[in-house]
Amino acid sequence: MGQLTDTHHLKYWDYLVFFIYFIIVTGYGYYIYQRKRSKTANTKDFFLAEGSLTWWAIGASLIASNISAEHFIGQSGSGFALGLAISTYEWMAAATLIIVAVFFIPVYLKNKIYTMPQFLLERYNSTVSTVMAVFWLLVYVFVNLTSIIYLGALAITAISGIPFLWCIVGLSVFAVIVTLGGMKVIGYTDVIQVFVLIIGGLATTYLALRMVSTHFGYGENILKGLTLVREKADSHFHMIFSSDHPYYKDLPGLSVLIGGMWINNLNYWGCNQYIIQRALGADLKTARSGILFAAFLKLLIPVIAVLPGICAYVLFKEGVFTTELQDAAGIVKPDRAYPTLMNLLPQGLKGLAFAALTAAIVASLAGKANSISTIFSLDIYHRYFNKEATEKQLVKVGRITVIVAMVIASLVAPALTTLDQAYQFIQDYVGFISPGVLAIFLMGFFWKRTTSKAALAAALLTIPLSTVLKFLPVWTNGAFPDYPFLDRMTIVFVFLIVLMIVMTLLDKRSKDQQRVIEIDKSMFRSSPGFIVGSVIITGILVALYTVFW
Repeated sequence: MGQLTDTHHLKYWDYLVFFIYFIIVTGYGYYIYQRKRSKTANTKDFFLAEGSLTWWAIGASLIASNISAEHFIGQSGSGFALGLAISTYEWMAAATLIIVAVFFIPVYLKNKIYTMPQFLLERYNSTVSTVMAVFWLLVYVFVNLTSIIYLGALAITAISGIPFLWCIVGLSVFAVIVTLGGMKVIGYTDVIQVFVLIIGGLATTYLALRMVSTHFGYGENILKGLTLVREKADSHFHMIFSSDHPYYKDLPGLSVLIGGMWINNLNYWGCNQYIIQRALGADLKTARSGILFAAFLKLLIPVIAVLPGICAYVLFKEGVFTTELQDAAGIVKPDRAYPTLMNLLPQGLKGLAFAALTAAIVASLAGKANSISTIFSLDIYHRYFNKEATEKQLVKVGRITVIVAMVIASLVAPALTTLDQAYQFIQDYVGFISPGVLAIFLMGFFWKRTTSKAALAAALLTIPLSTVLKFLPVWTNGAFPDYPFLDRMTIVFVFLIVLMIVMTLLDKRSKDQQRVIEIDKSMFRSSPGFIVGSVIITGILVALYTVFW
C-alpha cells in the first residue's frame, strides 16, 4: 500500500469543490448578516440572535458546534481501537438532549438567562459566578479552542499536504470571518455546515464499506461490506464492556447507561455556554423543537464517524494500511484511520470530504469563540471594567475578544503533543470539571435552600478531588483502586452533592439568605409533537442497545 502516500494532496476537482463550499458559506453568511442585522448594535442580537433562529437552525447549530475534528478523527480512531461502544457518547447524548429540553431550557428562558455565569450570579452570588466565568474562559481558550485548532490542522495537513502552520492560520481566519457576524450568521451558516459534514462524512463511510467488500471479493457492494464488517470484527460491535475487557476503563460497563455518562452529558448539553447558547434566544417551543432535531441528528453521527474506523480496523487486520497506521517505531496510531481513508477518495469526493471536515472544525471554532466573547463581554467586561458600557461598546468588545481568543489559541496549538486517541483523552480531562458544574446547577435548580458557600465549595473542589482519584493509584503504587474516569466522575459528583446538602443544612441562615430563581411545574409540560419525537428517539436507542449489547 506504499502508493497511498502519493494521495496526500488535493487535486483540481477537490480544490474546486472546496472553493464552492467556501463561497457558499461566506456568501450566505454575508447575506444573513445584511438581511437580519439591526440598525443599532444589540448584545442580545449579536450574542444570542434573539428571536432570529428557527428550530432547524438551532438544531443544526447545536450539532455543527458539537462535531469537530475530535469526532471525525478521534471517534474514528476510537472506533478502530475499541469499536461501536464509543458511539455511546452520541446515542446517550440524544437521550440527554431530551432531558435538557424538558427540564433545563424552560428554567433558563423563564428567568431570562443569557449566560451560564449570569445564572450563577442570580441563583448564588458574584463570587461563584466570577470564579466559574474565569474558569470557563480559561478552559474554552486553552483547552477547547486550542485542541480544535490543533486536531483540525493536523487532520487537514494529513489529507491535503498543506503545511501545518498554514492550516492553523487558514482555519482561524475562516472561523473569525464567520464569528464576527454574530450568532445569527453562525446559526444559519451552521445549517450548510451540517449538510456538508453529513454528506461528506457519508462519502468516506461509503468508501470504507466499498473497500471492505472489494477486498473480500464481493465487488463494490456496500451492504455486503457492512455485513462483512460485522462478521470480521464482531468484538467491535458490543456497546457494554465486561470488567475484563481491555478497554473497560474507557467505557466501564453499565456506567455508560446509569453512571458517569449522564454527568458528562448533562454538564455538556445543559450547563455549557458553548452549546446551550444556541437556544437561549428563542421561545420555548422553538428551542425544544431545535433540541429535538439535534437529538435525531445525533443518532446518525456514529455512521459517519465511528463506522469508518471499524472498517479501517478490518482492513488493517487483513494487511491493508499497515504502513499508514503505524509510526516509525511500528506502533499503531488509531487516529490515523480517518485521514488514511479520506486520502483514498476519488477527486471531487475527496474535496467534499475535505470540506466536511473543514465545516466541522470551523463551525466548532466559531461557536466556541462566540461563547468566549459572550462570557467575557457580559460577565467580565461589563460587570467589572465598564458598567456603563453601551450596547455598541459591548458588541465591539465581543468582536475584539473573538480575534484575541483565536490568536492565543493559534499560538498555543502547535505546542500540543500528538495523542493516540484524542477523543478519549479530551473526555477524561473534561471529566475533572463536569461533576462540580452539574452539582452546582442541579442543586441551584431544584433545591432553593442551597447556599452560595456550598456552591463555591463544589466549584473549588471538583478538580482537586478528580485529580486525587486519578493519580492516587499511582502515588500509592496500586494500593488505591484505579477507577475508570466515568466512575470517578460519579464518585466526585455524589460526594459534592452530599457536601452541598450538609453545608446548607448546617447553615441556619440558609432559609433566608438565598436568591431563588422562578420555577413552576407548568414550565416542564411538553407539546404532543415533542412527546412523540422523544418516544421515537427513545425507542431507537432501546433497539440499538438491545441489538448491540
